[in-house]
Amino acid sequence: MITVCLGTIPYPFERAINWLSILLESGVISESVFVQHYSTDVSALDKYPFVTTTPIVEFNTLMEKVDNSRLVISHAGDGLTRALAIQKASFVLLPRLARYKEHIDDHQLLLAQSIESFGIPYCLSLESLERIILNPPPRFQGTLFAGPKLAEHLLERYPS
Repeated sequence: MITVCLGTIPYPFERAINWLSILLESGVISESVFVQHYSTDVSALDKYPFVTTTPIVEFNTLMEKVDNSRLVISHAGDGLTRALAIQKASFVLLPRLARYKEHIDDHQLLLAQSIESFGIPYCLSLESLERIILNPPPRFQGTLFAGPKLAEHLLERYPS
């Protein structure tokens, strides 16, 4: 199974769905796919009976999907990236890009570039995503973001 997580911001991520459609149509992907899409139109995936889509999924349910997936394709949000690393998932980041109006800036690309050295790949082209799907990375075994979360740091620094 492949799990695809597009996040929960109100910007559509059409590029991800277009690429997924191409990979399904060409047979590169022929296994079950679970897609969490929030505000992105996923009607192009309706013709594939082995593709399940939902706008939002409860976190524990998503982590169960991740555990049962040979690969997770994820937007490059900090929270989910951290969760996938902790879960020791095999995953690739697909950063949302401002030039496609997928986000307000390119902070997801900067995050993906900064953690590539940890062995976490990211894709900016359909061809690179196809290579990852055909040859997924091993499950992540390292540690990302060793420091506390920002909220934890602020609570420790400025107790109420």
